Amino acid sequence: MAIEVRTTGKKRTKKSSSKVASVKSKRAFRSYPQAIKYLYERTDYEKEKCLRYNVTTFNLVRMKKLLSLLGNPHSKIHTVHIAGTKGKGSTATMLGKMLEANGYRVGLYTSPHVVHLHERITVDSKMVSTSEMRDMLNRIYAPVERMSKTDAPTFFEIMTALAFMHFIDKSVDIAVIETGLGGRLDSTNVIKPQVVGITSLSIDHQHQLGLTIDSIAEEKAGIFKRGVPVVTVEQEPAAMRVLKSRAVAAEATLSVTGNDIDFSHRFETSREDGPHTRICLTTPTSKFEHVRVPLHGKHQAINCGLALAMLDKLKAVGYKIDNEKASVGLSEVFLAGRMEMIWDDPRIMIDAAHNAASIKALIHAIGQNIPYDSMVVIFGCNYDKDVRGMLERLQYGADKVVFTRSNSVKAVPPDDLAEMYTEICGKMCQTASSLGQALQLAKSAVSKEDLICITGSFYLIGQAKMRFQPNQAIPSV
Repeated sequence: MAIEVRTTGKKRTKKSSSKVASVKSKRAFRSYPQAIKYLYERTDYEKEKCLRYNVTTFNLVRMKKLLSLLGNPHSKIHTVHIAGTKGKGSTATMLGKMLEANGYRVGLYTSPHVVHLHERITVDSKMVSTSEMRDMLNRIYAPVERMSKTDAPTFFEIMTALAFMHFIDKSVDIAVIETGLGGRLDSTNVIKPQVVGITSLSIDHQHQLGLTIDSIAEEKAGIFKRGVPVVTVEQEPAAMRVLKSRAVAAEATLSVTGNDIDFSHRFETSREDGPHTRICLTTPTSKFEHVRVPLHGKHQAINCGLALAMLDKLKAVGYKIDNEKASVGLSEVFLAGRMEMIWDDPRIMIDAAHNAASIKALIHAIGQNIPYDSMVVIFGCNYDKDVRGMLERLQYGADKVVFTRSNSVKAVPPDDLAEMYTEICGKMCQTASSLGQALQLAKSAVSKEDLICITGSFYLIGQAKMRFQPNQAIPSV
């Protein structure tokens, strides 16, 4: 695909200024609540108790048909594509902010959300508004209803189409697209990106993606496109073998930070910045020295290195990137639900870690960056995760554990979690039927110097954030 990029702050590409093909239909929704109710009534595999990962439930033919009825908006924007087990949202957000700081108008599509559905679709860090969502749902209503007579689009397929529509409406210069589940059959896998990124791979969604790291790597590598450069981080040998094999098959160059790309990171503490990590990354065309990582933890340093490497690949295809501006963009990164302190007395932190590798990384990052005397973990997770793996790692950081459940239909009962945890490590724990009850138990066990950490599920941390920060509004216009 020929690429035309702008070199100054406000100029827009001719290509990205075209609008989505209009669909003639009556106005189905006069209000936002009507429109969003219709969206939530679509089949949502994120909430299905029993989900099979196959071409019936995850169907790119269906996704392509929906986009065709909308004028193929995905083909009219430049994109990058990111898949992986953990760190996709962080990597996508950091890359988006660096591009934005370099004067590009940037679309960002991520999932799941922490509090508001609108978090999934942003342009220049601004969420899609309620009026924009209503208007787009009015435009997509007729195509969805037409397809529903034979093969109805799902919630995630409609959301993905809405993201592409919004990015066209806003004349973005580039969109950073995060996959949902897997990669090969994911609804986002309809784009021909400028560069592909693969974050750290580990066991997750094993009921859908497979029980081994190589089977998971196969699904993630399904987003590789012929001739499109791929960047990844150091992986387990079995996963790396798959990625290399799939890259060769796609005639795509594969670069690895810390291997093909000179990359290093170090943890330090200063009076001005407190505990933090700095990274260095060098390629033939870029040199980033001692860049401060905006998010805590070694895992975020690795994600940041991947984002910088992807930025460098974009530079190679014509994007005008100033390294100093990119560093400024990084310094402005904020990501809800990633070691986010939501209350001060007692100190309550939330984190979206929801697989074994993420729990391990979280425990290590808390130990490095957050001073505390004792830590009480409020934990809840879904049964389609590596539950045993998460609990095995939880024991090494939690002084006390309170198991609870989120509002997800897939939530593991707290008593089941407690039984498994005691079996694994023999430690005592408590259970609570709700987050409110769990917080009461945790608060009764902590002092001012202690920490309460809520983790294990996006659903659970979303509930916590709404409880302590309830006035976060969605833009209306």
